[in-house]
Amino acid sequence: MSARKSVNGAPAKALVIAHRGASALRPEHTLAAYAKAIADGADYIEPDLVMTGDGVLVARHEVELSRSTDVAEHPGFAARRRVKEVDGVSVSGWFCDDFSFAELRRLRCREPMPDLRSRAHDGLYMIPSFTEIVELAEREAHAGGRPIGIIPEIKNSTWFHSRSLHPEQAIVAALEDHAYLQRAPLAIQSFEVSNLRALHELLGDRANIALVQLIGDAGQVPFDLQGRGDAQQTYAAMLGPAGLAEISRYAKVVAAHVRAILPLDVQGGLPGCGAAWLAEAHALGLHVHAWTLRPENRFLPAALRCGSDPAQRCERGCLAEMRALIKAGVDGLFTDDPALGRRAVNGAAAID
Repeated sequence: MSARKSVNGAPAKALVIAHRGASALRPEHTLAAYAKAIADGADYIEPDLVMTGDGVLVARHEVELSRSTDVAEHPGFAARRRVKEVDGVSVSGWFCDDFSFAELRRLRCREPMPDLRSRAHDGLYMIPSFTEIVELAEREAHAGGRPIGIIPEIKNSTWFHSRSLHPEQAIVAALEDHAYLQRAPLAIQSFEVSNLRALHELLGDRANIALVQLIGDAGQVPFDLQGRGDAQQTYAAMLGPAGLAEISRYAKVVAAHVRAILPLDVQGGLPGCGAAWLAEAHALGLHVHAWTLRPENRFLPAALRCGSDPAQRCERGCLAEMRALIKAGVDGLFTDDPALGRRAVNGAAAID
């Protein structure tokens, strides 16, 4: 393979990105999950960012809280249950924007996939603020003598703006408030487009910052573009030559599902090379990240699984998929188990 160029001063080898922290081993989006990820060798930790009603950035994958917290067990919050439309989908539950940050701190996190992963850590950890995550990364970087990157994803940007909450402004404010974010590797992700364009105009080409265009299901249209009636701008079109060229004008990275990068062959196994758009992206100077590598059988191609139990960890199969992606030329791996990602990346020289 040709040598990769560095992004944000990071090593040229593929980056290990801790998806929601070490979320295969600790409840996702907790300080414990991020600390475990750093200890296991992650280059970046990934907090999905939502906002409280009083404008605090906190780490949750969804704006609805019941999947990953004990909110339903708090009688004092029973009346907060709502039905809301989130990005065109009706959702029932408890929503982060109906809580202050102080109220959210009364909740405790739990494993959101209990059929696959241990619940031994349920009830131990609070929802962290973005500030706490930055402070953790700074402490661990100082202690370990290596930079710890942060790669937040802005969730449901258009939805939050409709509620007079502005996550992009809050992230920019955090850049000013935290000296660490002014020098550490920082990448900002979104499945939407307009907010990344706006951040590009606002932030310019800062050496330590990369914007990341996330790519959803092929036939879907980014939600902010749906609101403008642009039904032609599907994620599949964004991976075409014109779409990639457009992305390269405002972002440094395009991040797509593993199957969009490395489709299975007709036998259900891994092919020897990546999708054609991967080389086109690299030719435009874009880096390519793959999401999400998980160690349980349920998430692996059938040919790579260990037995038939969906919940069984299959490190051999997960490592094989990671190494195939690295061989295909990806520049970063989002993984729920950063220790496996580190093993795959450190052993990549053997397959080059």
